[in-house]
Amino acid sequence: MTISNIRSASVLALGLAAGCALKGDVRKVELQVQALQADLAKSDAARAAEQDTILAAVRLLQQALATQQSYLVQMRGDLRTELLSVQQQLVSVQELTGQSQQRLTELRSRIESRAQQPEPSMPVGPSGNAAGPGPDQMYDLSLQQYRRGSLTTARLGFREFLRVFPTHEHAPDALFYIGESFEQSAPDSAAAVYDHVVKTYPKSPRAPSALYKQGVLAEQRGDKAQARTFYSRVIAGYPRSPEADLARQNQQRLRP
Repeated sequence: MTISNIRSASVLALGLAAGCALKGDVRKVELQVQALQADLAKSDAARAAEQDTILAAVRLLQQALATQQSYLVQMRGDLRTELLSVQQQLVSVQELTGQSQQRLTELRSRIESRAQQPEPSMPVGPSGNAAGPGPDQMYDLSLQQYRRGSLTTARLGFREFLRVFPTHEHAPDALFYIGESFEQSAPDSAAAVYDHVVKTYPKSPRAPSALYKQGVLAEQRGDKAQARTFYSRVIAGYPRSPEADLARQNQQRLRP
């Protein structure tokens, strides 16, 4: 082999080696480019997701602001309506106050004019006292108040009836109703009045009722022994009365 041939072979070998080296570098560059593209794609997807999240948050905030604004507008309208209503009420109160003041002035004038007139003489009854309602009318008016539930008014009426007509046939009834008017508010006072009925009007039909009521009140406050005593007195003193039958039943129920 000649020297020239040897040189040619060497050049060829070096060229082939250089060609192989270039192909390997190109492949590495291609792989690096693909990896960079993949990273860029992932970054774009992440940015897009973040952007969507931000947009969704912005939409929610806009909706909340719109709702709050609507609520404020409604509340402002309600306040205006309430203010108008208050103003109207104030005007009405002022008008009523003016009318009331006018009526008071008129009433005062009437009272003053009547005070200047001579008082008419009161009619006098046979006993020399000023004529007033009779016993039946006074008792009926008090009984009406009692049945309406106006216990205080009825109590005052019955007391006045007893003061003026202590021996009237309705006197035991009036005293009994006074006791009943105390039952809910002051049971001890009711028991005392019932005892007064029994002692003052022992022959009245109200006496066994009052005695039985004393037993019921004693039972309500937990004193069974005293309740049995009252029931025994009803049975012994008024054996044919309806209250005696009730007392017998209660006696059996309270037996120790």
